[in-house]
Amino acid sequence: MDQTVTMPKTVDAAARKLTHGPLAWAVGKFGLPLVVGMILHTAFNLVDMFMISRLPNSGPGLAALGICDMVTAVATILSNGISTATVAVISRRLGANDSVGVQRAAWQSLVLVAGFSLVFGLVGVFGHDFVIRTVMQAKGETADVASRYLQVLMGGCFSIFFLLQLTAILRAQGHAKSAAFLLILGNLINLALNFLLIYGEGPSPAGFEWAQPIARALHVPRMEVQGAAWSTLIGRTIPCIIGALLIGLSRRGPKFRLALLKPMWVELRNILQIGWPSSAQFVLRVMAILVFISLINANYTTVDNQSALVAYSICLRLETMALFIGMGWGAAASSFVGVNIGAGLHARAKRAGYIAAAYNVAFMLVLGIAYLVWSKQIIGFFDESPEVLRVGRQYLLRVGLSYAALGVGVVLSQAMTGAGETLASLIIDAVAIVGLTLPATYLVAETFGAPYTIMFWTIAASNVLAAAAFLFYYARGHFLEKKL
Repeated sequence: MDQTVTMPKTVDAAARKLTHGPLAWAVGKFGLPLVVGMILHTAFNLVDMFMISRLPNSGPGLAALGICDMVTAVATILSNGISTATVAVISRRLGANDSVGVQRAAWQSLVLVAGFSLVFGLVGVFGHDFVIRTVMQAKGETADVASRYLQVLMGGCFSIFFLLQLTAILRAQGHAKSAAFLLILGNLINLALNFLLIYGEGPSPAGFEWAQPIARALHVPRMEVQGAAWSTLIGRTIPCIIGALLIGLSRRGPKFRLALLKPMWVELRNILQIGWPSSAQFVLRVMAILVFISLINANYTTVDNQSALVAYSICLRLETMALFIGMGWGAAASSFVGVNIGAGLHARAKRAGYIAAAYNVAFMLVLGIAYLVWSKQIIGFFDESPEVLRVGRQYLLRVGLSYAALGVGVVLSQAMTGAGETLASLIIDAVAIVGLTLPATYLVAETFGAPYTIMFWTIAASNVLAAAAFLFYYARGHFLEKKL
């Protein structure tokens, strides 16, 4: 008998959308707007890369984007742990009809985000050069461009921190379309500003000349790569303001009261205890990529030949599409799991994770095949250099189809975080990445001096092994009994 028949009558209307009705349809309807928002977010990032690729001497700019994306991702993912914990707590309390608990969790999570924003913003403003040149071992003009870009983007990291948090609060309450709207709006603003700030009054590629008169009238200077950073910062800040208004003024949302911003240590500790393993898990993934970049810089590039780094930077942006689609379905799974556990519907919660993972596998197979079939055209869209094309195609050939496995791990991991079970996900990824992938990669590059293609195989193998581990643990269902 379908468990929705015995659903508690006191469940809030927002929660009812997740606890009632055909599950596959409900997950698809809830998750698709989130996935579309993530796809558009990544698509606009690819447009950023395309626009920078049309600048004179674009190689250093493309390489700088690859480095800075991963560095800023560390800060973003730490904040994402708070968002993950917030979704788990709010959705569980929403399913149990605890409106006061929802308010506390929502506003106290924003207090935590403000603290993270301050710390990482200071690092971005004052430590950008050290991070790029010393930690990431960037060289020459690439280091110059990356340092300026990082100062703006990481110095203004409050924008992505609050955007992630506000959309998480909306999603946890069942408002997936509002969350997707904010993501889409931010990227549309980013795209529009790119035309002005990257090229300014200077020459523009064919098709972008329309922005020149506007830039001239507004006296907008040509900022090139740094202009892309400012566009991103502004494009994230405006949706933050709108999101805060949506939550604060909504009749059904967590009402704002000044007292809710006073630190509540029990609430803050609860969010941090749930959130830190999730942050650490994704930091592990990003740190692995940073290690790959550092190894490529140290072993496969020179000051005069950055082709391997440029190719890998392009592929990282393409890979972000796969990761973000998985995060979209994972976000849907997280909300369904949390609300259904809160409502006492454990079997429905578990099935939701499997269904979201299945949807994601279908998306990933299509994406992976497209990358394989049109690898030359896709990479050549950004850089037609023969060496860049060769390295990029080698990467996609070895890693592309493993995106389906990557997605399974991401979705099931986030599904478990919806129950508040974050430590198990961290342990699984730690074993796969720290125990296997990084040592193997280091041996390949530093000890044996093997070709970079062998390193690419280790990335694909890591995706598959992690997916198998997540499937095994998720099937056991222990996360359903997690107490919050």
